[in-house]
Amino acid sequence: QVQLVESGGGLVQPGGSLRLSCVASGFTLNSYGIGWFRQAPGKEREAVSCINIWTDSTDYVDSVKGRFTISRDNAKSTVYLQMNSLKAEDTALYYCARRRRSCSRSPSDFDSWGQGTQVTVSS
Repeated sequence: QVQLVESGGGLVQPGGSLRLSCVASGFTLNSYGIGWFRQAPGKEREAVSCINIWTDSTDYVDSVKGRFTISRDNAKSTVYLQMNSLKAEDTALYYCARRRRSCSRSPSDFDSWGQGTQVTVSS
């Protein structure tokens, strides 16, 4: 059974850091792209970052470049999203999702999703 489980969210002050984890099970991570998406209340789900495990290439949307870093640990079947210099506008429910062999910024291109982990940036 394919499963993606996110963790690591929480409440952090502006300028703080969090590291999100996405643990994959039921499939081999090597053949997929794993994307991080977020959705704030009243807004559409948007792409944040993606790592193509097949090619080791990464992608970041402009709003998080230089602040967020995506990485993976194949042995742990885990993809991480290190988030630094967090801003109030980063507040959202963060999801990870998989797409076969490539990355995309379109949520509809991903076939399996986790349940999400809440990130709240507030003083």
